[in-house]
Amino acid sequence: MKSFVNYSSDSDFPIENLPYGVFSTADKPEKRIGVAIGDQILDLSLIAHLFDGPLLKNNQDVFRHDCLNDFMALGRPAWLEARSKLQHLLAATTPTLQESETRAKVFVPQESAKMHLPAKIGDYTDFYSSIHHATNVGIMFRGKENALMPNWKYLPVGYHGRASSVVVSGTPITRPRGQTLPVAGGEPVYGPSKRMDFELEVAFFVGGQPTNLGDTVTAEKAYDHIFGMVLMNDWSARDIQQWEYVPLGPFCAKNLGTSISPWVVTMEALEPFKIPNMEQDPTPFPYLRHEGSCNFDIKLEVDIKSPTDVITTVCQSNYKYMYWTPRQQLAHHTVTGCNINPGDLMASGTISGETSDSFGSMLELCWKGTKPVNLKDGTTRHFLQDNDEVIVRGYCVGDGFRVGFGSCAGKLLPARTD
Repeated sequence: MKSFVNYSSDSDFPIENLPYGVFSTADKPEKRIGVAIGDQILDLSLIAHLFDGPLLKNNQDVFRHDCLNDFMALGRPAWLEARSKLQHLLAATTPTLQESETRAKVFVPQESAKMHLPAKIGDYTDFYSSIHHATNVGIMFRGKENALMPNWKYLPVGYHGRASSVVVSGTPITRPRGQTLPVAGGEPVYGPSKRMDFELEVAFFVGGQPTNLGDTVTAEKAYDHIFGMVLMNDWSARDIQQWEYVPLGPFCAKNLGTSISPWVVTMEALEPFKIPNMEQDPTPFPYLRHEGSCNFDIKLEVDIKSPTDVITTVCQSNYKYMYWTPRQQLAHHTVTGCNINPGDLMASGTISGETSDSFGSMLELCWKGTKPVNLKDGTTRHFLQDNDEVIVRGYCVGDGFRVGFGSCAGKLLPARTD
């Protein structure tokens, strides 16, 4: 495929991708929906009238809203129609948007845009679906003989997170204060977390019509409720987490901030990069079974940019290490009749590979504080230091193109003193 918008072969946003996002500009501060193509953003609010297919001609207003929720609610047939229209409009052979005056009006350089959360997130759930990560953490805290808890291979373990503190890439995160237990068997203390961590994750946005309380969605039918994916950094205060998690799991250690990338890469753009699901033993219960793959060859990287502005890649992983698929995650989420809504966010949990350089958290990279992580500026880390910036990247490699997510970045600021 070829677009009249020029971009290099290593651009994250070729015509094969076309991710959706929400942006504003200094001269037009209202939020609006756009599609990334090369280094440009196509403003969909200005071309909504061109979506004249049978499913969208009476729903053009969804492209004039300040979030993607209503478009997400239309369902996969409408998403496919929109994608087809966009690829047609952006093709080199289509003159509609190529006239210079029109082009100057409907395109915005990404460098001049401010990105916002792509959807109004009603609910956020974080899973624990990477077998290598779960095994590593289990070994650290329980030993090799009891690495995975008895339920782990029977169901996608997860917890309900805090939607209000999900933020778009570029938003700084403040080091939290809380209770920790510095000495086992001693007394807890209150103060800034000393073990701040990142978690390399990929999350998906729920789409399709809302379900009713009491309804279930099987894994076989779950794909129609998965709109697209974003990169995620689930910031974690490990020392706060270790003290608080018994008996109900993560709380304050996780609600301090969760960063996501601004561009939502659709499942249709990821379709060419499907790979076989990880083999599951024992065989899941029927509601968790689905035909076909829902796993993807997404290359993932994490950089730490130190206060000296030196960047070090500390992790190179891949989405393929997921044990539980997004379809299984959503099916298990609804098995009790829990209702879901367009714009709900469901995250993978930390994605770690088989080797130490593919571990998706500082907890694993430094192995619970016992091994230093060397940075290129000559400093070392066990956990994150103040003013470190964490940058997550992800992309799929095609034949002469790549489908990327852009980046998910955030700087860790010092704890507040007031």
